[in-house]
Amino acid sequence: MTSFDTSPQLNVWRALLALAVVFVMLATTGWTALHAHRESTALQASLAKWRHGSIHGLHLPDPAAAPARLSRFFTSLSPEDQGRLAHRYPLAVGNMNGAPVALRYRANHIALDQQRKVEKKRMHDSRLSAAGHQDAGRRMHRYESLLTPGRQILAFDPEGSGRIAEVFGNLNEAQRISVVVPGVDTDLLTFQKTSRQYTAPVGMAKALYAAERTQSPMTRTAVIAWADYTAPDGLGVDAATGLRAEDGAVRLNALLGGLPGRAPVTMVCHSYGSVVCGVAAHAMPRRVTDIAVAASPGMRVSSASHLGTGARVWAMRDATDWIQDVPYLELGGLGHGADPVSSAFGARVLSARDAQGHAGYFQPGTDSLRNLADVAVGAYGAVTCARENDTCRAGVPGTTTAGRA
Repeated sequence: MTSFDTSPQLNVWRALLALAVVFVMLATTGWTALHAHRESTALQASLAKWRHGSIHGLHLPDPAAAPARLSRFFTSLSPEDQGRLAHRYPLAVGNMNGAPVALRYRANHIALDQQRKVEKKRMHDSRLSAAGHQDAGRRMHRYESLLTPGRQILAFDPEGSGRIAEVFGNLNEAQRISVVVPGVDTDLLTFQKTSRQYTAPVGMAKALYAAERTQSPMTRTAVIAWADYTAPDGLGVDAATGLRAEDGAVRLNALLGGLPGRAPVTMVCHSYGSVVCGVAAHAMPRRVTDIAVAASPGMRVSSASHLGTGARVWAMRDATDWIQDVPYLELGGLGHGADPVSSAFGARVLSARDAQGHAGYFQPGTDSLRNLADVAVGAYGAVTCARENDTCRAGVPGTTTAGRA
């Protein structure tokens, strides 16, 4: 389940903190670097072909070039030439920050269909075990779902547990953009759920998108369900350290740097996703105006002022959320630092009433979802503070209270 969806035994965390010395020893032997590494074979193969490719006799630009450079390249092409590149190098184009978003959707549709066919063959591969056939079937059905007409897949990588991002709304025309960053156990297969749908990235993003339209019907919004990083797999060393967050932060800022237009961006970060946002904050583009974290185990800093961002920092935690019992400290690389809802941290603390535990912050009808939507559309005067006062709204545009949190 996404972001610690089940309540853990707290002694697991305490044991992990006690293992700090062991972790450091393992790190010095290179174990952690090996453990964290995940080679994206299919994507890398597509990028390699792109690097050696050409169009009309001209070499293609470096796929790692700045988004502005890539944007100018694609703008110089005819729609027909853009389509040719999407068909030749679907994974490369589909994950290329700076490529037109509509072209990325098209390229990822092609890549998803190719992978669907691969998994369909694997379902009947006699060399696989029954478990292998079952896994192939699950992945094939997930690809079929993602291929449903109208879905806007902004990023897709089939390797390992899979990475993916989806857009709700018109990203090119949006006046406000939100990016939902989920936590542990997030991958291709958990990206969307039928049961408890609002605990998965797709459900979170759809609920936020609907709440934004309810809160500000005249504002054109877009929400990105961003599961394009390798999240920790359950409770363990990865979940208790910032290793996955460091890699995720690089990928997250690459996405933000390639977003079209100039619309303000709000980060909505849940559980371990708030660790990713905390690590990424100092390098986020200036168009990121707000960072809102829910159910956070910490942001790997001692205070909001140490995040190195000019964005407003908001935090919330429901009274029934077990994450409050996790030790808020950092020792030998384990743990994620201070509690973002504590007074000393300095975030603007929002009400999360009725959030229904650790995984319920995006449940329709809750204070938590309404507050996240208000922040996302810039309706700061409408937010409800956690401490039944106006402190969290101090100094925010559109409010009358004085001062700044």
